[in-house]
Amino acid sequence: MLARAPASSANLGPGFDTLAVALDRYVEVEVEPASRLIVRTEGEGAGLADDQSHLAARVAIDVAGHDRLAITVRSEIPVARGLGSSAALAAAAAAAVGAVDPLAVATAVDGHADNAAASVVGGLVAATMVKGAVRAVRLPLDVSLVFVVMVPDVTLSTSRARQVLPAEVSREHATFNLGRMALLLAGLADSRVLTREATEDRFHQDYRSPLFPAAPKLLGRLVAGGALASCWSGAGPSLVGICRGTDGAAVRAAAVAAMAEADVPGDVHLLRPDLHGLVVDRDGTRDLWTDRAPLWTGSPGEGDGAAAPAPAPFDFDAGV
Repeated sequence: MLARAPASSANLGPGFDTLAVALDRYVEVEVEPASRLIVRTEGEGAGLADDQSHLAARVAIDVAGHDRLAITVRSEIPVARGLGSSAALAAAAAAAVGAVDPLAVATAVDGHADNAAASVVGGLVAATMVKGAVRAVRLPLDVSLVFVVMVPDVTLSTSRARQVLPAEVSREHATFNLGRMALLLAGLADSRVLTREATEDRFHQDYRSPLFPAAPKLLGRLVAGGALASCWSGAGPSLVGICRGTDGAAVRAAAVAAMAEADVPGDVHLLRPDLHGLVVDRDGTRDLWTDRAPLWTGSPGEGDGAAAPAPAPFDFDAGV
């Protein structure tokens, strides 16, 4: 079977471990029966671990209960950059090997539900654990919004980014984040009311800035360049500018200039929300990339902002 899942940007400022939006960069996992384990990788992360230690292999073997599998991974999601690469990969691998609940598998692998929920459900989601099970709810999203993502050429593991966070927060900071999250949800549903204050946060972003000292200045440059708001993407180091679609190209150009001036090497992507989430081809006959060549085969250049095709969404009732 063949499965595809989108990247995601989580937290979005005040929504720590609860909010995420799916974005149109993808990982595709294909699984076939084989006499022994075979792992092939293309695109982002290719060659890092073409064996049983690869996350897709670990997930597939665990779900299938054996390792007689040929697994092919094709990815355009940067690894360890705060764009949900592990959650998307785990969801796609689980679905491609026949898991009934890829969201539960991906959440268990990732340790929290926000990125996994966005990659499975698509769009803007709120996700949390309720009585030991993942509860993911799709939220209203103004689809005219686009996301300019600065992706520095440096990795930052989620575990390291979590180590710098305080064990407790004050009532004042909790109230601050709740208020900003309300503003953010309203603004993401209707871009006319989205303001830069909506992505302010006192739970994680300031604590993580020493891990990427250029972040505060770059976040400011995104807004100065025309973004409605800006924030860290997940645990970073990627940074996101949330923009009106008509402003996306200009904000991307400003972001490229800002990274160059700050002497921060990396890429800047202009991405749209993915509204389909996890897509599964049960017999391997469908092309999940119809009308959109994946980046690893030489598609149009970065920042084109092309929208993804509209394949059928994952069927939660029927399973895989």
